[in-house]
Amino acid sequence: MSVYSLLYDQTLCIGCKACEQACQSEHDQPPHEATRLDAQSFNWVEDLGNDRFQRHFCMNCEDPTCASVCPVGAFTKHDLGPVTWDPNLCMGCRYCMMACPFQVPRYEWDSVNPRVRKCDMCIHRVSRGRPTACAEVCPTGATLFGRREDLLAEAHRRLREHPERYNGGLYGEEEVGGTAVLMLLAADPEKSHLPANLPRQAMPMLTWQVLNKLPVIIAPWATFLGGMMWLTDRKNEVARRENGKTRGLHHKGERS
Repeated sequence: MSVYSLLYDQTLCIGCKACEQACQSEHDQPPHEATRLDAQSFNWVEDLGNDRFQRHFCMNCEDPTCASVCPVGAFTKHDLGPVTWDPNLCMGCRYCMMACPFQVPRYEWDSVNPRVRKCDMCIHRVSRGRPTACAEVCPTGATLFGRREDLLAEAHRRLREHPERYNGGLYGEEEVGGTAVLMLLAADPEKSHLPANLPRQAMPMLTWQVLNKLPVIIAPWATFLGGMMWLTDRKNEVARRENGKTRGLHHKGERS
């Protein structure tokens, strides 16, 4: 089975925001001009100045940290490439938001039934052999859809033939173990407002190095926290009894 990816070439983007509009339409969101990533904006084209633009959306990591920290398995990395979220499993802990190295997932704070929202790489299209909405609508070819190995080959071809264009190199090939979104950058990641100096190792491997030590720590802390909970419950119970006695004496005094 092919693993699909997106290749975004910053030097070809003209900031037309057609990808923003296509994304909103594809996900039944009200049409608007995005100014950041939020619950209604899975894709944002930022104006960096000097005729340079940068797309921001979920990188759909090869080994996603959001999936590794989710205690209920609400995130799934699909064999086709996209990372999706299941509302029927999510318990709203928002660990995914804290763990994401790209700070992508957003929460519907103003909803009575809030969801975690992010780009799902148009899984409903990709699973039917169609390109993502953003890639299909791009008028300049700044965003391409295809097999990851093919897009990597194309990216490296452009780097070899026009190294002067891509001072920021190829972003996403190795960052945090690699991502399904690849970016050819005219400026380095920091100037493109992307997280810089990310580890090459997949983040779940780093979190596992901590998690596999937790059994040694959990037992004494569980005992301590259990004791604190018992003391708190006991204190509340005593307080309720004392309040009941006080109210009883007060009523007795009133009758006498």
